[in-house]
Amino acid sequence: MKKTSLWTTVRDSFWFLPIVYGICSIIAALVITALDVWLVPKVSGSIPDILLTGQSISKQLYAALITAMLTMTTISFSTIMVMLTTYSSQFSPRALQDFMQSKITQHVLGVYTFGFIFVLINLWLLTETNQKDLLSPLFTVVITIISLGFFILFIHFSARWAQVNFLIGVIRNKTSQLIRETFAERTYGEHQHWDHSQIQTIRENDRQTIQARRSGYIQQVNYNYLINWASDNDMVLEATFQVGDYAPKGMPVFYFWSLGDKNDKLAEHDYFLVIGDERTDLQDIGFSIEKLVEIAVKSLSTGMNDPNTAINCIHRIGGLLSELAGNYRSVTYFSDNDGDLRLIMEQKNFRDYLFKSFYQIKHYGKDDISVVYNIIDTLYKVAIVSEASIQKEVWHFAKYVLEAVDVENLASLDYQHLKDVTDKFARYSGEELNF
Repeated sequence: MKKTSLWTTVRDSFWFLPIVYGICSIIAALVITALDVWLVPKVSGSIPDILLTGQSISKQLYAALITAMLTMTTISFSTIMVMLTTYSSQFSPRALQDFMQSKITQHVLGVYTFGFIFVLINLWLLTETNQKDLLSPLFTVVITIISLGFFILFIHFSARWAQVNFLIGVIRNKTSQLIRETFAERTYGEHQHWDHSQIQTIRENDRQTIQARRSGYIQQVNYNYLINWASDNDMVLEATFQVGDYAPKGMPVFYFWSLGDKNDKLAEHDYFLVIGDERTDLQDIGFSIEKLVEIAVKSLSTGMNDPNTAINCIHRIGGLLSELAGNYRSVTYFSDNDGDLRLIMEQKNFRDYLFKSFYQIKHYGKDDISVVYNIIDTLYKVAIVSEASIQKEVWHFAKYVLEAVDVENLASLDYQHLKDVTDKFARYSGEELNF
């Protein structure tokens, strides 16, 4: 997991793909130059003249293409800076991760890096030969045309990402995929309950502690390796955190009870736990939903005053909660392939997801009846696709939202519309509400 953590950090960094493209560019330039020096003179008679270029023309061509590559790169970087400003001021700073880590953004910059270095090295190596017929200018022109295509793609891509509805859709789709992955079938055992007498017997052994080696957010837990490691060392672990929590350095992240010999491989826990400086959406469903919450809250601010965007976010959050309700399993105990208990770790319950999805929107949008109406309507739709226990949680939360509404000052039609959806919700839930 330590290697995985390092690889994830390097892979997600902004400079990773451009460096890979740059290295490939150097190799490609050297290979093409070698072909010009050793192969082209031998087969130049078989190559059409239109594909070969003289040295003087090549110098002029390379100079022009370098200028073109720098111009496209400059415009692209300017576009990125505009996007960064837009996201920070109008959407959510947390959503910057989605744009900056997008494969298209990084591949576009990688292609520019490839093209610029390729042209520059070819121009530099051109001064070292007096050869009249060169094939490398042809490849340079092709690479520049490809770079132009990526430039057009990036402008189109940035224009789409600047649209808030597109961003909301991207976040919603990624979160939906994360929900499916989080609650997919596992190779290890997952249990809601376990024999309390057995747990009590385990706790009677000497308890030892594994501490966080650095401060940061819990980004990822590799359950498979963690459970196998506990099984190999005959121990039972109890996690003190949930994915997305902040863990200061020295905080106990695991307690464990060794059922066999004393364990001297505690440092290996770094392989199973990723702690980083920022929250990520690798396994953190709540963080992904909070991105939509931030966009909704910002759209309700005095400076923007865009309730339609907030309502769009509410609908998307409702869709995610419906998916979550359909897949959610309250798992606390994890066993190995032999059926032995190896990990105790409480998961976030549905009530927490529900509360963090709407409490801020409720606070900042309580004076806008359209926002409140859509929250209640969305909660109703979540309830009708959920099991009874979750329906009860959703109903109680709906009452919590309605407590913030100043009913006495509502206009008659506003009150009637809100009452209609509330009554419909109450009838479905088999509850009564004097509203």
